Amino acid sequence: MVVFAGQGDARRSMELLWGPRVGAPRTGPGPKPGLSVEAIVGAAIGIADADGMAALSMRSVGERLGRTAMALYTYVPGKTELVDLMYDRTLGELPGDPDLASGWRAAALALADELWDLHLRHPWLLQVSPARPVLGPGEFHVQETLLRVLAETGLPLPRVRWVVSALFNVVRGSVQSAAESRQASRETGQSEEDWWYARSALLGELVPDLPARFPTVSALGADMAAVPDGEPYLEREARLSFEAGLELLLDGVEAAIVRASEPRSSDPRSSGPRSSGPR
Repeated sequence: MVVFAGQGDARRSMELLWGPRVGAPRTGPGPKPGLSVEAIVGAAIGIADADGMAALSMRSVGERLGRTAMALYTYVPGKTELVDLMYDRTLGELPGDPDLASGWRAAALALADELWDLHLRHPWLLQVSPARPVLGPGEFHVQETLLRVLAETGLPLPRVRWVVSALFNVVRGSVQSAAESRQASRETGQSEEDWWYARSALLGELVPDLPARFPTVSALGADMAAVPDGEPYLEREARLSFEAGLELLLDGVEAAIVRASEPRSSDPRSSGPRSSGPR
């Protein structure tokens, strides 16, 4: 299930994201006191955290707050605008003011860990496509924080922007496997361990020549370390993939810094004496 943000009324969404209406008290006739944009967004996030985006509706949010769905529309025009607010508010949980005392690399690793934890706390974030940004303060906060850290590399800002995008994709791609591993166990009622044991036994029975047909895959499987008790295999592999991918990415950034600091060699075609040419 992919959800595209930014699909509601553009002006109303941007006003709710940036304007004074967010959390502002309401006066005059209308809904019962105590209802607010912040309360509605908080309830919606709680539903999505517990049951995923498929369970989210204006009705379910209203029921969580002890109100009817109609009571919410005075504050939030509809579900599409609500998704924008949920997504942006959740991104705002990323800690700001990263510690750069130990250098940009340590700060980037710490931020990547924070992003990993953020997505595992709110796995529905992975269902919201970044193809249509919400352009809210939370989204700008994430960009500003990552850019500020990686700008310390001294690389040109356009290249820093690409590194930020690559880092975000490494986190998002890896954490999705971990989040879906948890979701699969919850929704199917079968643990990952039981699922693998049942199928691996059948694979060995039905395809006895598997090592001969796929020697590299088989060698990799034989070489893998045992998974500690209680730790889901896919979640562990996702974390290791995240850490390895991040290290390789930052190694590449360090190599780019070194290359950028080296003096450019002159063009060999222009290093010799110039000919005056035919007169």
